[in-house]
Amino acid sequence: MELIVDRLTKQYNNRIAVDRVSVKLQQGIYGLLGANGAGKTTFMRMLCGILRPTGGTVTFDGMDVSEEAYRAVLGYLPQDFGYYPEFIAMDFLLYLAALKGIPKRQAKKKAEELLALVSLQEGCRKKIKTFSGGMKQRLGIAQALLNDPKLLILDEPTVGLDPNQIMEIRTLIRNLGREHTVILSSHILQEIQAVCSRILILCEGRLAADDTKENLTRQNGKETSLEEIFFRLTVGSL
Repeated sequence: MELIVDRLTKQYNNRIAVDRVSVKLQQGIYGLLGANGAGKTTFMRMLCGILRPTGGTVTFDGMDVSEEAYRAVLGYLPQDFGYYPEFIAMDFLLYLAALKGIPKRQAKKKAEELLALVSLQEGCRKKIKTFSGGMKQRLGIAQALLNDPKLLILDEPTVGLDPNQIMEIRTLIRNLGREHTVILSSHILQEIQAVCSRILILCEGRLAADDTKENLTRQNGKETSLEEIFFRLTVGSL
């Protein structure tokens, strides 16, 4: 199981949003950090096949990002995922499962399991428009897991959650990282440090760092905070 990103580039007119990023990711949890405008969202959208790159390639176990087989093993939670406010949670998951080609009986069982996993059993018959922000976020995580993805890309998965829910989602992500390739984007450095063993830092579209959190925070024999490393590579480089 390996995601290979080779010289991935995205250019808009005269602005390069992602600049020849190359990385190989295997099973585990990878944190993606970057200041606003660093290219994180553009990078993730290309990994998901939503944006076509200007140059470079993305493959997962030999499958190109443009292939249906790639999309079949991908789970994606965007920061603002689309939902139908008049749908109840169960029907929303069943609808998305149908779009993914999951058989109806299997889809219902999977939806029930996922709603329990994200603690939405009691809300499964309520319309999504009545959900709090945290409940909507948990539903978003459930929909990303419908097809048992091998590659899971999460953009700010704990936004709007209370501390207990955050701990639950972190535990879920850790468990997923044992058998999946998980890319977690967050502006909360403590969250990245809590669940990710390897950290990627984008700065002005380029890959400024790619290392374990232990190596990043221990340089020249001294312990350095992730906050300081992030500042030095991003804000300090401007």
